[in-house]
Amino acid sequence: MTDLRIEIVDGEAMLEQWRHVHNTIVPPAAMDLDEVRERAGRNRLENAYVGDVLVGSSTVRPPTGEDGVATVIARVLPEYRRRGYGTALYAHTLAHARVLGAKVIETCVLAVNEDGLRFAERQGFVEIERYVLDGETDQWVDLRLA
Repeated sequence: MTDLRIEIVDGEAMLEQWRHVHNTIVPPAAMDLDEVRERAGRNRLENAYVGDVLVGSSTVRPPTGEDGVATVIARVLPEYRRRGYGTALYAHTLAHARVLGAKVIETCVLAVNEDGLRFAERQGFVEIERYVLDGETDQWVDLRLA
C-alpha cells in the first residue's frame, strides 16, 4: 500500500475536497460549502491522500454526554476501496476520538452503502438502530463499536 497521508481540513480548497468525498458517498445528505464550514467548527474533518490524490475523508464528532460517546466516520471514494486506506483512516480517527476522551465509539452509515456497512462490521461495529429522518426516505444505520 502506498503511504496514506491524513491532513486536518484547513482552507477553502480542503473544505471543498472534504465536501466532494462526503457528497459522493452520502448523496442524500449532500452539503454545500457553508454547511461544511459549520461542521468543521464542531467536528474534526480530515482528508486522506495518496501522494497528491484525494482518496477519502473522515469526521470525528467529539465525545458527548455522560457516556462519552464519540462518532467516527471514515469515507473512501469507491475507486480507492479495498486497498487498506479505509482501515488506516479508521484507525487514525479512532485514535483521535480516544485522545478526546471517548469511552464509546459509534458510526453512522447510509443503509444502501453496503461496502460501508461491511467495513464497519469488519472493524467490530454492531448495528444499534435503523431510522429514516423526518421528511426523508433514505434509511440510516447507527452502529456501536462492540
